[in-house]
Order: sequence, then C-alpha cells, then structure tokens
Amino acid sequence: MTNTVLITGASSGIGEATAKYFLQKRWRVSATMRSPAKAGHWATDPKVICPPLDLTKPDTVETAIQETLRQFGRIDVLVNNAGYALMGPLEGVTSEQLQQQFQTNVFGLVSTMQAVLPLFRQQRHGTIINVASIGGRIGFPMTASYHGTKWAVEGLSESMRFELKPFGIRVKLIEPGGIKTNFIHQGVNWAIHPEYNQMINQVKQFMTRINDTLPEPDSVAKAIYRAATDRSDRLRYSPHGELFLLLHTLLPDRIWRSLVERMMLER
Repeated sequence: MTNTVLITGASSGIGEATAKYFLQKRWRVSATMRSPAKAGHWATDPKVICPPLDLTKPDTVETAIQETLRQFGRIDVLVNNAGYALMGPLEGVTSEQLQQQFQTNVFGLVSTMQAVLPLFRQQRHGTIINVASIGGRIGFPMTASYHGTKWAVEGLSESMRFELKPFGIRVKLIEPGGIKTNFIHQGVNWAIHPEYNQMINQVKQFMTRINDTLPEPDSVAKAIYRAATDRSDRLRYSPHGELFLLLHTLLPDRIWRSLVERMMLER
C-alpha cells in the first residue's frame, strides 16, 4: 500500500525539497501551496497533486484535504511547513502585522491539524510533523515576533504528543538551523522603527552575508522523511541546529549573549 503525505508550503524551499524527496521514495504527495501555478516540473508526476491551500483561509484547508482523499484515498502524514518570518523590533510591529504572523505560523498550523485529526483517529494512525526552528528554543535579535510563533509551535507539539498517543498518532518537530533557501529574500517581512535602524541594518547584513554559506534544504527534507518513517516516540529532529542548541545549553548566559551580539550586531 502506497503512503500519502500532505505538505503545506510546497512551492519552494524546504516544502518543495520535501515533496521531491517523498516522491523519490515512491510516496504519493499532496504538495499544497497558495499558488499551484508556481509548482515546478516535478509536480507533473502522476503521484503528485497540488491543491491550493492558504493558511489564512480556513476553507482552503478542508478543501485541500478532501481533494487529497478523493485523489489518493488516504493521508498518512501531515507536514506543516508553510510560514514566513516577521522581523524587526517588537516596538515597531503593528497589531495587524503580529496578527498576520500568528495567523499563518500558528493558527493556520492548528487549523490543518484539527482538520486532519478526525481522519487520523478513525484510521488509528498518522503522523503530524511541524516544521519549527532552532528559533523555537533560542531567541535572536530582531526576531521576537517570529520566535513567538515558533515557541508556540514547540509548546503545542510537545503537549499534543501526549494527547494523541492513545489514538496511534505521532507528533514530530523539525528544528532546522540556517538553511539556504529564498526564505531570506522572499519569506521575510520587516517591521521598522527609526530608533532601531542601525540594529536592523546589522541583522540584514548578517543574513545576507551567511545565506550563501548555508546548507541546502535537501538535508531538512531527509530529516522530515526520517521523522515520518520513525516508529519511535522521538519528538525533536534538529538538522544543522544541534551545535547552536548545544552551545545555548552548555555556555553561561553572558558568554552566549556575547557570541550572538558579536555574530549578528557587529559590523
């Protein structure tokens, strides 16, 4: 029997790499995205469908799930990957910007889980994989809004694994470190405030400087596949994030803060 995965945000970056990798492993792939016309040539494979799904429009979530079931008859894994980063000083963030950030990264993610859970409970199996970030456990400058959403995803996931275990449903967290995608250029919105201009520019320069040195998203796709096929109760997988998490745990706070400031806030 061929398994089916439903992936959100599959038009580029980690989502696209994940869709391609599951397809390579002979899974059927529901590669959802806001604009299916953006899907690459890989999406013409008969084992792929690209239902439109916009996390800010709850009706599209249910429609995408129903289309996946109509085409493939089952869903075994949900990969919540879609999201973006609102960056900049919290003092400069408008209420509308913050609401949109949480609507996409948290409330939209919750809506996909709630929509698929009745199916998973009925079939007595299923795996939910939430793509968080090392930013769900570590805070960096100019990222308070984004980190707030990822910390929320971490807490939701850690709690839900206990709730869903009696139904045979597993919950997994993917916590990537920095990955080379178009996320930095297209997946980031900035809040502004004149008193923070120097710090904003320093962080932007840091992000631009490191982007070309980062690993490709394929390694994260492999970690997501590993989580999808891992029958254990392991919760967290941190591709390229292990060193940061280890340093954050082991170093005294003053040394950790000094490293972050030197790395991100010095010209």
